[in-house]
Amino acid sequence: MKIKPALLKCALVASMGGLLFGFDTAVISGAEGILKEIYASRYMELSNFLGTKSFWHGFTVASALIGTIIGALIFGKPADRYGRKKMLIVLGILYLISAAGSALSFNWSFFVIMRFIGGLAVGGSSVVAPMYNAEISPARYRGRMVALTQFNIVLGIMLAFLSNYLIKSLDLGEVSYRWMFGVEIIPALAFTILMIFNPRSPRWLVSKSLLDEAKKVMGRLGADTENIDKEIGGIVASLKSDRETLSEKFFQIKYIKPILLAVTIAAFNQLSGINAVLYYAPRVFTMAGFGEDAAFLSSVVIGFVNLIFTMSALLIIDHFGRKKLMLYGSIGYIVSLVTIAITFFVNGKEFSQAGGTVVLVGLIFFAASHSFGQGAVIWVFISEIFPNKVRARGQALGSFTHWFMAAAISWSFPVLAEISGGFIFSFYAFCMVFQLLWVLFKMPETKGIPLEELQKKLGL
Repeated sequence: MKIKPALLKCALVASMGGLLFGFDTAVISGAEGILKEIYASRYMELSNFLGTKSFWHGFTVASALIGTIIGALIFGKPADRYGRKKMLIVLGILYLISAAGSALSFNWSFFVIMRFIGGLAVGGSSVVAPMYNAEISPARYRGRMVALTQFNIVLGIMLAFLSNYLIKSLDLGEVSYRWMFGVEIIPALAFTILMIFNPRSPRWLVSKSLLDEAKKVMGRLGADTENIDKEIGGIVASLKSDRETLSEKFFQIKYIKPILLAVTIAAFNQLSGINAVLYYAPRVFTMAGFGEDAAFLSSVVIGFVNLIFTMSALLIIDHFGRKKLMLYGSIGYIVSLVTIAITFFVNGKEFSQAGGTVVLVGLIFFAASHSFGQGAVIWVFISEIFPNKVRARGQALGSFTHWFMAAAISWSFPVLAEISGGFIFSFYAFCMVFQLLWVLFKMPETKGIPLEELQKKLGL
């Protein structure tokens, strides 16, 4: 059977939350250099209180990620109480407020608050958008519909880089950063309005005993009309099981292995330096001797590579396996990061054209390695290693670790970059050597293993 157009439309609309997620996290890369100049005097004032100017600039860039950590933690319960659809509309409004507020900001404090609000929306979207798509989709289409969110995240990152480049090419001066953030108003407004016309999640409707509406939605979105009552019964049984498992303690000895696996893969994901590259891409290229226009254009190339290799990996992950992709990705990380580090050490602050080219090629290889390995594997792997009883809490822990480390890496980059580009990329390479050892000796393969058998393999 073909996917019903109504299902595809609803899933694409909800997946725009992922596109805004990607756009909002990457758009800062084009503006951070301008913001550093605009808020230089403010950073000087703050540095007298705590930290250096680079410390406070890192905080400004990471303010959205701090919001993301909180957003990922707080939007799950409201989504259960008020519905996934309503929460996605609320998140769309938060994206709108953040985009408009960041573009119209009149001082540093207001800008940081607006970016924090955008981070709340990103964190909430990372939880609610995939949840909504999973719950509106018949089982046979669920994987593809949920994958739309991941596709839109990397598409949003690429669009942010492209938008930044186009705005930068207009030579608008200091106000260019306002346009970079303001552009997000358009997709945020479209997402908020279109979500109003999407149906409510059938699973949520069943949880509120709105069975007639749930049946209508399921029929409209492609469920087998002869088996709708059976599917409703399955949802009821699942909800009952979910309520029973809430009493199960999460942090206990028997779950220590999947907990450590989830925390480790999520931490390594960010210790690769991927968010530093995404958030500071033009600055990295400028450090490597590129002119401003070339630096912004090179960032677009990184976004395109990220998109292509992420989708390639998602297409083959069930054939190649999670561990093999992580192995290839780890080797790619080490080769690319060591190459970039050596190039920075050799060239210092006076980059030759050849040195700049090596950094560009190295970063392209780095982005491809991330997208083909960690970028594709992390969320699939974390969702598989926890038993049903604690899977939701396990994914929440993995998400929290990921965003916490993302904030730490983005916050620390300006401080570490002042030492030298070679030092910071050497640090990321050093961390990836440990990831390679972890993949070889600690990471279990989960491909094609039923979840019940996997629990036995992990000693649960």
